[in-house]
Amino acid sequence: MSLVLDSYGTTISRRKPGMIQHLTIPRGPINLAADLHLPDNADSSAPLRAVVLSTPGSSVKEQIGANYASRLAARGIAVLVFDPAHQGQSGGEPRDLEDPYRRGEDISYAIDALTMTPGIDPQRIGVLGICAGGGYAVHTARTDHRIKAVGTVVPGNMGTSFRSFQPDGPAAALDALADARIEEARSGELTRANWLPDTLEDAAAAGLTDIDTTQAITYYRTERGGNEHSTNRRLSRSDSLLLGYDAFHLVDQLMTQPLQVILAGRIGNTGSYEAGMQLWKMAPNSVDLMVIEGAGHYEMYDEPEYVDAAVERLTNFYVNNL
Repeated sequence: MSLVLDSYGTTISRRKPGMIQHLTIPRGPINLAADLHLPDNADSSAPLRAVVLSTPGSSVKEQIGANYASRLAARGIAVLVFDPAHQGQSGGEPRDLEDPYRRGEDISYAIDALTMTPGIDPQRIGVLGICAGGGYAVHTARTDHRIKAVGTVVPGNMGTSFRSFQPDGPAAALDALADARIEEARSGELTRANWLPDTLEDAAAAGLTDIDTTQAITYYRTERGGNEHSTNRRLSRSDSLLLGYDAFHLVDQLMTQPLQVILAGRIGNTGSYEAGMQLWKMAPNSVDLMVIEGAGHYEMYDEPEYVDAAVERLTNFYVNNL
C-alpha cells in the first residue's frame, strides 16, 4: 500500500476499500493518531459520505469508536475515529489531559484531514459523538458548519456531570483545585485521578457497587474492552476546565444541522438520558430520537444487540442527511 503526503500535510494511504487506513493528522505542533474505516464495497470513482467519530472520555480509537466505525463502514459510510490530543497514540503534553475545548478542536482538525482525503466528499461530512464525545461533537457542530449532520449515542454534557458530582458544590471544588495547582507548580509534579476504579474489588471497597459503575469497569478495565493505550487516568487540572464547561451552550441558536439522539432505555446514574433529552428539546433541527429499551449506558458500547440497532438507525440518518 503506497503512502502519499498531501499538500495539507496529512499522511494518508491511497484509498483502498474494505480496510482501515492509519492517518497522522497535523494539529498545530502535534499530531493526532487516527483510523479511517472504509466500506468494503466502495466504488473508487464515487466520493463517499463520511463521519468523524468523537469517542467517550478516557476512550481510545480502538475501543467504542472502532465498534461503531467498523459497522458503519460495512454499511457504506467512511468513518474517521481518532485519539484525542494528549491521549492514546496522539501527541501532546502533558499526558492524560481532558480539555473539553481541545476535544472540540480535535474534531475540526479531523475534518480538515477528511476534506483532503482522496475519495471523500467534503460536502457530505457528519459527526458522531458517543457519551462525552456526544457533547464534544455537539459543541463543535455549533460553530463548525462543515459538519452537515450530527449523530449522538448516549450523549453526555461533561460540564453538567462534573458539577453534579461535587458534594460541596462546583465552586468549592474549584477552590480545592486552585490550591492543588499551586502545589503542583511548587513541586513540579502533576497529579492524576482515576476515571474509574481499576478493579471491581477497588470499586466495592469504595462503596461503588451500582450497575453503571460495575458495567463501566467490566468494559474498560478487563480484556473485554480494555486497551493498552487507555490509561484510565485524568490529569487533575482537567477538572477545572470540565467544571466550567457547557457542551450545549447556544445550541438553540447556532446548531442548525439535523440532529439524531440515540439513548439507552435503562436510566442510570451517568446522566446521558437526561442530557440527551435536553439536547433533543433544545436543538432547532432535531429529526430523529431513538430509545433502545433494556439497554444500559455502557451496554451501548459493545453489546451487539444494542450497537447493531443503533448503527442501523445511524445509517439511515446519515444516508438521509449527508
